[in-house]
Amino acid sequence: MTYFAANSLQDSGKTPRARVSPRTRLQACVAILLLQANLAFAVAPIGQQEQAPASQQPTAPEAPAPPPASQPSETPTLAQQAQEAQKTSYAAQQPFHVELPHSHSPLSPYMPSDAPPLNLNNSPRLQTLIRDGKLYLSLQDAIALAIENNLDLAYFRYNFPIAETDYRRTKAGAAVQGVNTAIVQASSQGGFSGGSSGGGGSSGGSAAAGAGGIVQSTLGAGTLVASFDPFLTFKGSVDHQVAQQTNAFQTGVAIYKQNTIQGQANFSESFPLGTNLNVNYLGYRNANNSPHEAINPNLYSNLTVQFTQHFLAGFGVSTNTRYIQIAKKNMHINDLAFRDQVIATITQVENIYWDLMNAYEDEQVKERSQSFSQQTLEMDQKQLQLNAIPAMQVTKDESDLVTSEGDLTVARATLRLNELLMKNAITKMDDPLIADMPVIPLDHEGPVNPNASKSIDDLIAAAEKNRPDVQEDEIAMQIAQSSLKSIRSELLPVLDVYGLYSGAGTAGPKNANCDLGTECTSDLPTGFTGMFQNTFNYSSPEYQIGMTLQINLRNRAAKADQYRAVLEYRQRQITFEEQKKKIRFDVRNSQFALQQKQALVDASQKAKDLAQHTFDVTKKEQDLGAKSHYDTLVAQHQLAIAESALAAAKTAFEKAKVDIDRATGETLARMGVSIDDAKSGVVTHAP
Repeated sequence: MTYFAANSLQDSGKTPRARVSPRTRLQACVAILLLQANLAFAVAPIGQQEQAPASQQPTAPEAPAPPPASQPSETPTLAQQAQEAQKTSYAAQQPFHVELPHSHSPLSPYMPSDAPPLNLNNSPRLQTLIRDGKLYLSLQDAIALAIENNLDLAYFRYNFPIAETDYRRTKAGAAVQGVNTAIVQASSQGGFSGGSSGGGGSSGGSAAAGAGGIVQSTLGAGTLVASFDPFLTFKGSVDHQVAQQTNAFQTGVAIYKQNTIQGQANFSESFPLGTNLNVNYLGYRNANNSPHEAINPNLYSNLTVQFTQHFLAGFGVSTNTRYIQIAKKNMHINDLAFRDQVIATITQVENIYWDLMNAYEDEQVKERSQSFSQQTLEMDQKQLQLNAIPAMQVTKDESDLVTSEGDLTVARATLRLNELLMKNAITKMDDPLIADMPVIPLDHEGPVNPNASKSIDDLIAAAEKNRPDVQEDEIAMQIAQSSLKSIRSELLPVLDVYGLYSGAGTAGPKNANCDLGTECTSDLPTGFTGMFQNTFNYSSPEYQIGMTLQINLRNRAAKADQYRAVLEYRQRQITFEEQKKKIRFDVRNSQFALQQKQALVDASQKAKDLAQHTFDVTKKEQDLGAKSHYDTLVAQHQLAIAESALAAAKTAFEKAKVDIDRATGETLARMGVSIDDAKSGVVTHAP
């Protein structure tokens, strides 16, 4: 502006000197001095304000970053203070513990059991990170809070007692129900866009073991497995009967009356070899009014013990304990699936954290841009009052300010959204205390990841070694192979061999109304004691050995089931190979993405440096009068765009590092997460 004002005065000085009076010259000099002084006072604050973009330091004091490691710092950083405050809160968090009911009471098996109530309180660690009405989070803090409070992990922890209940029911001979090991991603949605696989879900284990990890189709099929729990059955009755007789010769009375008391007990139990034990006892007392009975009442009891053994279909421990073996392997799969769930949850939390950091830095960039636009407008409005610039320049400044304010509004809304996503991922329940509380991310970059420089063979080998879903696939294939063997037993004929022993006892007092003469005498015991003795003293035994052979002459159903099992096993083999290919592709794609994002960061850094240099040069030219304030404003906007692009590129790079850790199964080791802490829901040491 000074340049143009001086030129305009020089142009007016081209007129003949005789026509310019000394008074006019004096007024012109005074005007020039006043204009220079006004510009000096107006430009000084802008120069001070523009130091922030040049040094890339945040203007907001609410998010101080930790000092570089190379510079010693005597005062602890906010992250260090937060970690120090957390040390006193570990013991307050109660670990997750649901134990299956155990009791020595004989009535316990017949009483319902209840699990402990839910604990939906956020862990005390959350309170230690709040200072001055703001929630300060490092990446490690976010991971620790997610382990303690994330509802996805809390939901999945119940799979451990569920798997134990499934194992317990199979020990009784019941069919396995399976455990749903599908990865849960309900409370950590949003902000997850790193990589190609969509975030660490179980790949092959669930596919090979059934949809969602639930055993289905012919898995576990075979001959019927009898209950290994002993069963005791009692049956009793009291009967009174009165019957008119058409011929009194048989009973000796015209109206026959009898009272019968009968009791029966049965005990049965099966064993893994295919053996069944059945013990049956029958006893009754019959009293009547017939004079043709030598004893009255008549007491009778019978004990029968029978063993049955399957020899073809249903024979063998492996056949009859197949549900137990599947339940054991499902428990192992559940452990691996939980590890997969922890990886998926931490991966999502990391991505949400870096989205939050990007939104936070972008808001600061937009605030600096809006502030620069505001001050440029104020300065140009003052110059317009001095008629030093055209009115159109102020109109452009106002339009630019409106645009900057709109960008700032969008950036703040994006930041609020990412704060909400982070709070949702690290809390169990909505807390009014932190509902509207700003979240300040403390880490501007993640740990160094060496995977970008590793060979693809090394990365694939690490993935095959570390990824839980690889081991899930292998166990699922073992289950399928065992099931294929078990179902062959169903093709065989049924051949059962049994042995039976029976003892009986009869007793009763002499009938006082007996009219049979000499036949009214009896040597039988008169009471229950003698009856029981005769039942068990081998006085009237019975032995029986026999067999049952049952052959299905066409056997179509069993043959179809067996062949279907083979076909499904072939499908699972294809799925198994497909999952291995998917893992290799996942690793390769993650490495390519990491390398691309690193190149994008380098390019964005160069673009930002060029934009910074352009802004600095334009600012100097403005100070010398060679450029207008609007030119500097345009340069500042280009710098802001470059800064936002650099922040976005760094965020994408951090998320690419997160994704390659997931693809190689190194997330927990890289972030220092203990799987035991994840199972208990209490972080006993900082990740």
